[in-house]
Amino acid sequence: MKFTLSWLKDHLDTTASVDEIAETLTDLGLEVEGVENPAERLGAFTLGKVVAAEKHPDADKLKVCRVETDEGEQQIICGAPNAREGITVVVAKPGTYVPGIDTTIQVGKIRGIESFGMMCSMREMELSDEHDGIIELPSGDVGQRFTDWLAEHDPAKVDPVIEIAITPNRPDALGVRGIARDLAARGLGTMKARDCDPVKGAFESPLKVTIDDDARDGCPVFYGRLIRGVKNGPSPEWLQTALRAIGLRPISFLVDVTNFFTFDRNRPLHVFDAGRVKGNLRVHLAQGGETLHALDERTYTLEPGMIAISDDAGVQSLGGIMGGEATGVTEETTDVFLEAAFFDPIRTAHTGRALKINSDARYRFERGIDPEWTPHGIEHATRMILDIAGGEASEVVVAGKIPDHSRAYHLDTERCSSLVGMDIPAETQRATLEALGFEMEGDMAHVPSWRPDVMGSADLVEEVARIASLTKLEGKPMPRPSPGVPKPILSPQQKREQAARRTMAALGYNECVTYSFIDQKAAELFGGGGDATMLANPISSEMSHMRPALLPGLLQAAARNQARGMSDLALFELGHAFQGGEPGEQHQLLTGLIVGRTGPKDVHGAARPVDLYDVKADAEAVLAAIGAPAKVQILRGASEWWHPGRHGMICLGPKKVLGVYGEIHPKVLKALDVKGPAVGFTIWPAKVPLPKQARTTRPALDLNDLQPVERDFAFVVDESVAALDLVNAAAGADKALIEDVRVFDEFVGGSLGEGKKSLAITVRLQPRDATLKEKDIEAVSAKIVEKVQKATGATLRG
Repeated sequence: MKFTLSWLKDHLDTTASVDEIAETLTDLGLEVEGVENPAERLGAFTLGKVVAAEKHPDADKLKVCRVETDEGEQQIICGAPNAREGITVVVAKPGTYVPGIDTTIQVGKIRGIESFGMMCSMREMELSDEHDGIIELPSGDVGQRFTDWLAEHDPAKVDPVIEIAITPNRPDALGVRGIARDLAARGLGTMKARDCDPVKGAFESPLKVTIDDDARDGCPVFYGRLIRGVKNGPSPEWLQTALRAIGLRPISFLVDVTNFFTFDRNRPLHVFDAGRVKGNLRVHLAQGGETLHALDERTYTLEPGMIAISDDAGVQSLGGIMGGEATGVTEETTDVFLEAAFFDPIRTAHTGRALKINSDARYRFERGIDPEWTPHGIEHATRMILDIAGGEASEVVVAGKIPDHSRAYHLDTERCSSLVGMDIPAETQRATLEALGFEMEGDMAHVPSWRPDVMGSADLVEEVARIASLTKLEGKPMPRPSPGVPKPILSPQQKREQAARRTMAALGYNECVTYSFIDQKAAELFGGGGDATMLANPISSEMSHMRPALLPGLLQAAARNQARGMSDLALFELGHAFQGGEPGEQHQLLTGLIVGRTGPKDVHGAARPVDLYDVKADAEAVLAAIGAPAKVQILRGASEWWHPGRHGMICLGPKKVLGVYGEIHPKVLKALDVKGPAVGFTIWPAKVPLPKQARTTRPALDLNDLQPVERDFAFVVDESVAALDLVNAAAGADKALIEDVRVFDEFVGGSLGEGKKSLAITVRLQPRDATLKEKDIEAVSAKIVEKVQKATGATLRG
């Protein structure tokens, strides 16, 4: 939203500077995005007087001028046809930047003769489009700043332009008067009365308007008036200057009037050339398929339900958005039909989006204009047209009625302290609301029709605090319920999440946050993709289902990185996966993924492809960080997206699975276009049992001064026997004495025979009470052999 300082002062009597106004607007919530001050841009230009102008000896259209400036007489070469002796001109001296040609003037030679500056035109100074010659001033002193001369003789040319950002909840600030109202409520000036008396109709309008019953929700009311005998043409200079300042191109007076009130009062209007309207006007819902050749010279095909304004020849306007070219006004227009209507914001927004039309009218109607100012808007516009373009106005044609948006809310002056932390006297609160246009009736505040955003008593408090300035808020500590250290607020699960994230980052992983939605094919690879997790209205086809696991999102991220040359990756995510669409059918996962090699290639060959032992170590580190028991079982039988022979489930017993690690199945990597090797792990943090006793400190260090003893055993077993089964059997021989069991060798074939293998293990015995004697060691060894033989059918290898 742009406006000039003089335009603001048409509504606000103030002596505040531009900087004060800009700072206040931002503080009021109308953030200033920029201030363009022509006086600053043109400050280096001064007045000069041409004392002589002679023809250039080597150019027919150039003149060598001697110009009197504040730095003495200077020689300037000029090609303007009106350059002559005796005129007062605007001079750009060497070193001056000329905005219209984006050039800094330098001393130079033109056809062999030196030139020490430039005499400027209006377009070169971005004051207008005029470029027929250099500026000729009727008066002025040599050396006077051009901006000072403009401020005295033509102040509109140096009028500062302010641009503010409008949030969707403040449509009233899309009019200059609404902005002035906020500044006046703050105390930066007083509002000026800008009302006008209704124009008495001289005759009954022959052009009538009707609204179809099914279109009254989209257009509740329509005001129109025929004005005949007008003389259309260029707008007055003040109107053209105001529109140009805010970036609008003056077209003709009748069109410029509608643009003026769009920005002045947030009241979009439209004018039809009454001589080109066939029959009467009808506001109706489009049936679909109708076409409109609009004022932007594009043809639009209407969809069912759009608000259209038609005559007997067809659609002539899109309600609240844009008029048609067939009934648009021209220089030859003498009779116009002026429209001021109210259109539903939601329907207007849907129509504009469907047809991809952006206009100032749509921008305002879809945010909400003041419905009660509709009859006043047509009176103000009529008065301006009659005063400037002449003519005779008919009586006002009215179809429908103004929608009732009246509402009132209770003002509780005590809530200002509790809601925003500001102590504002009750009298000040009431005065603030009245200054903003609210009508107070006891403790009830009646909301003005131009404020559709105020929908409750809390909004009244917000308005009071906004005008008082939220910069006056003082930081105060929250009261403590009791002295001392407050209780911890993080739950055990939140602490685990924090510890897991820290551990993963320390292990070299990068955290990802992927969408909870994935495509159906990716979901099916991980056991999902059913109707229960399908979205009813997905953002795109690639986000059609809730994710059944975190791995698909990480694998897709890895594929995108590989496509861009990043082949070695370590990613993790902590989030939720979904088995169904009902509440509770979700669970939290921590998933890590490693792709590629352990590091860059080097001459020593230290880098290698990642394998399942890399992710096993990382998974165990995370489980240890979140408090999982040290003794767990590694079992097979994980889901089908894991490699069937290269994975493991970390379990507490056969049914309680804490996590899974291993290689990703090749078919999954191929489907998601991930180039292997790729290994990963998934942990269910919620399944890790909480400690039986909460401890605030680490447990005491358990040291043993008795020397441990290690014994090696080699067993011959069937090839189908898992090494883990043998290790678990050996560890269970004496749980108090056996501290660790590890496999250190595997041998297949040879003298063992077909279908047999040898597994060698080391058993570490850690005494607690006394040093072990040989007979104690032999007794434990016998138990180990017995347990292993019973569990796996093994025989001790000779």
